[in-house]
Amino acid sequence: MPLEELRTTDGRMLEVIDAGLYNRSDGGPDFFNAKIKVDGMLWVGNVELHIKSSDWYRHHHDKDSAYDNVVLHVVTQADMDIATSQGRVLPTLVVPISDTLLNDYQVLLHSDKYPPCYRIIPDMSSLKVHSWMAALQTERLEQKTRAMEERVKQMNGSWEDGYFAMLARSFGFGINGDAFDIWAKTLPLRAVDHHRDNLFQVEAMFIGQAGLLGRVEERYAKEYLYLQKKFGLQPMDAIMWKYLRTRPQNFPHVRIMQLAKMYHERRTNLSALLDCKTIKDIGQLYDMKGAKLELLVINTAVPVIFAYGRHHSKEFLCERAYDLQESLRAEDNHITRMWQECGLPVKSAGDSQALIQLKKEYCDRKECLRCRFGYEFLSGEYRNNFLREECIVHSS
Repeated sequence: MPLEELRTTDGRMLEVIDAGLYNRSDGGPDFFNAKIKVDGMLWVGNVELHIKSSDWYRHHHDKDSAYDNVVLHVVTQADMDIATSQGRVLPTLVVPISDTLLNDYQVLLHSDKYPPCYRIIPDMSSLKVHSWMAALQTERLEQKTRAMEERVKQMNGSWEDGYFAMLARSFGFGINGDAFDIWAKTLPLRAVDHHRDNLFQVEAMFIGQAGLLGRVEERYAKEYLYLQKKFGLQPMDAIMWKYLRTRPQNFPHVRIMQLAKMYHERRTNLSALLDCKTIKDIGQLYDMKGAKLELLVINTAVPVIFAYGRHHSKEFLCERAYDLQESLRAEDNHITRMWQECGLPVKSAGDSQALIQLKKEYCDRKECLRCRFGYEFLSGEYRNNFLREECIVHSS
């Protein structure tokens, strides 16, 4: 942004009070709920960014009512005046971008190395790296919080049922995650609660709702038939379950029986999870250890504890979620290995979750301008060193 006072293309004084919220969806203006003053008059609305003013018409925003609330158009080149679908002419701010910066940005977008900013990582201060990693970890947990709150909403506001559905999905361990999700949503837990003290009946209802009675003893089918008539149950389609390339201990009906036992013993209660203070406590609750326990902690326990704490303003639960994640070893996958090769230390599950967030939400989306690593690349000594090395490589 220029250091001198801001003026629109028609010479009016411009003051940006609040840039608004960045829109990460595929539709609508680039920033929502911005606050600006034009010649002293306050405007509240959205902001749209383009290279040229004429891009407004090229993208058909003049015919889209979603852009009628735009109060400022920011461009690098003002080649024409533009108006909304209601005919309102928009104030335009020109923010010139140097050719050098544009060229450097193109390096980030089109480099054949991944991640394109890899050369600056070893030279960055540990403070800058740590602060960005911490922010990414929080961003990922908040993203999972929104997903958990949506799940709770689907369960008629029940955090208990939302937690069970999330735990069930995690028991699919990837390949059957979607099927477990559907199964959990069709499972009438209030009906199951009437027979919760009888493990056999819980198992029959769980396995019957999954449509997997053919995988277990015949006695379960007879019991499920009775329960189905009693509660008007409708099982899901068994074709959704995947057995190919799945180890016997991970077969869906085996995992469902484990969940039935946990439910019978009330180890799926949300209160039981919230009482856990260590990884060992969670391992005893889930009766699991090793890599599978670590996956359940990362994908279920930590997000649920954090989401519940955030939603109910219980900060100690949020802190516990961070501590649990930091106490786990880092995940070993292609994402973490890629960043480690760049010289970025990956010590805990908190680090690996941060890097997964970085790749999915920034690198894959080419959001380099919003990434602190990308920002460092485009500014000062890091960029110059990188470009000098690139020139040496290409000239040798």
